[in-house]
Amino acid sequence: MTLTLTLLGTGTSTGVPMIGCECAVCTSTDPRDRRDRTAAMVEYTDPAGAPRRVLIDTSPELRQQMIRHRVMAIDGVVYTHNHADHIFGLDDLRRFNTVQQQPIDIYAEPRVIESFRHTFRYIFDPQKNVNDSFVATLIAHPIEPGRPLNLHGVEWLPLRLLHGKLPVVGFRVGKLAYCTDVSSIPPETWPHLEGLDLLVLDALRYRHHPTHLTIDQALQVIDQVQPKRAYLTHVAHDVKHADLEPKLPEHVYLAYDGLTLQTS
Repeated sequence: MTLTLTLLGTGTSTGVPMIGCECAVCTSTDPRDRRDRTAAMVEYTDPAGAPRRVLIDTSPELRQQMIRHRVMAIDGVVYTHNHADHIFGLDDLRRFNTVQQQPIDIYAEPRVIESFRHTFRYIFDPQKNVNDSFVATLIAHPIEPGRPLNLHGVEWLPLRLLHGKLPVVGFRVGKLAYCTDVSSIPPETWPHLEGLDLLVLDALRYRHHPTHLTIDQALQVIDQVQPKRAYLTHVAHDVKHADLEPKLPEHVYLAYDGLTLQTS
C-alpha cells in the first residue's frame, strides 16, 4: 500500500509570518518560510480500489489549503487535540457536506469531542440555533491511544504523546508516523515508532519551550527511533528554512507547506 502525505501547514499557532513582526523570517521571500498553522492529509487506495483522503486536524487556513490542493472530497478527519490552531477550520467542513451530499466522519479522543460540543455548539446542538443555519453535519467517533481504528480498510493507530502537561495523540499509518505538538513521548509509545519509513515530528525552535520539542530534542528522538526519513514540522519564525536545512543530518529535513511525500 502506498501512502501519500501532504503537509498542508507546518507553522506554529501564530503562523508565519506573524502579525506585527518584521524579522528576517517573517519578511523572507523564500516560500518555504511561509507557514500555515499545522495540518496534514493522507491519501491511499482502499482494498476495494477506491481512493481515500483523510485529514489530520483542521487548521484555521483549511479553506485555503483545500483550494490550493484542489481537494474536492474527504473521507474523514482525525484530530490530535483541541487547540485553536488545530481545530478552528472545522466549520469549513460544511462545504464538503454540500459537495459530497453526506455527513463527514471525525475522530478524536472523548474529551476533545466534548470540547467541540462547547466550542462549536451551533454545529453539535443545531436545534438551539435562532436561525435554521447552514452548519456542518459531522459524525463524531471516539478514539483511544493504543487502540487501532480502521479507516476504509487501513489501520490507523493513535499514539499517546504529551504536549506539556496535556495528553494529545499522534498517528501511525503503515510505516508513517505523524507526531505534532509534542514535548515528550511516554514509554508505551516508543515501540510504535520503530521501523518507520517516514516520521513527521514537532520541532518548534532552537530555544527551550515548555510544550514543544526544540530542534535538538527532536533530533535526539529521531536518532533514537531511526526512521529512514524524518521531517520537522510546527516550526516558529525563529527558524529560517535556508539556514537550518543544510545543517540537518542526511536523512532529516525541514518540512514546508505543500510538501508531498510517499511511503508505505
